[in-house]
Amino acid sequence: MKKMVIAGGSGFLGKALIEYFLPKNYEIVILSRSNKETGNDALRYVEWDAKTLDIWIMELEGVDVLINLTGKSVDCRYNEKNKTEILNSRVQSTEVLGKAIQACAVPPKVWMNSSTATIYKHSLDTKMTEATGSIGDDFSMNVAKSWEKAFHDMQTPKTFKIVLRTSIVLGKNGGAFVPLKSLTKLGLGGTQGNGNQKVSWIHEHDFCRVVEFLLEKNKLGTFNVTSPNPIPNKEFMKTLRKVLKISVGIFQPKWLLRFGARFIGTEAELILKSRFVIPEKLVAAGFQFQYPTVEKAIHEIINR
Repeated sequence: MKKMVIAGGSGFLGKALIEYFLPKNYEIVILSRSNKETGNDALRYVEWDAKTLDIWIMELEGVDVLINLTGKSVDCRYNEKNKTEILNSRVQSTEVLGKAIQACAVPPKVWMNSSTATIYKHSLDTKMTEATGSIGDDFSMNVAKSWEKAFHDMQTPKTFKIVLRTSIVLGKNGGAFVPLKSLTKLGLGGTQGNGNQKVSWIHEHDFCRVVEFLLEKNKLGTFNVTSPNPIPNKEFMKTLRKVLKISVGIFQPKWLLRFGARFIGTEAELILKSRFVIPEKLVAAGFQFQYPTVEKAIHEIINR
């Protein structure tokens, strides 16, 4: 039985990984703020605060893979308090995991650390690949840069290291898809802004399959974890309405999105930024996407 440790694994992506890897003869340990019983000997929750070394470091001894998903949600207002928490939750968790690996007698074989496709600049026409993508300078991009720097700065010579620059993940029970589906059913699933901004996305099953692929192929480095077919927002929303069989979708101009974002406590950037991100390295390595188009992805999620 292989062993996987997922730091910050109690959220949407952690649950997707649990569902995918448990049937594949993995023992899975979730490092989480809360310790809970699972009724399954192959799945355990261990308390950690994502800041300090503690007894949880024993779980890393000899594991096959450590996956770090820790980080405060960016679905909030970017006031100074939240901005500090967004940055610190990512950097501190990465640093303390690196120190824990350094303290292991038999360190993890592989360490996968989350990053984000938002590290690249707003782009309508230029494809952002791992090799040629342009990384900019604003709050979100600087968080991503600090996050990756903290990861690379940790010296773990006996552990393969992989950066997952993940786009929006579409899934049944979490992430961006759930609120988008609700808005669409209310007739609010129209074009957002001018609708030309690219939406980079990946189906939750393909996200898990990417993790498995990188482990099996012994890959290391930085990977864009996203579908090979990003599409404009207006096409994304049109496809969502089509699959949900909703005929009406009210257009939402930028000013309304900014007003609404302030009202519900989030940032319009999450919708208006154009993320034209391409998984060049995954495709070159031979990864085959099960859900390469957004229509196929949404159909599966809706009909599951």
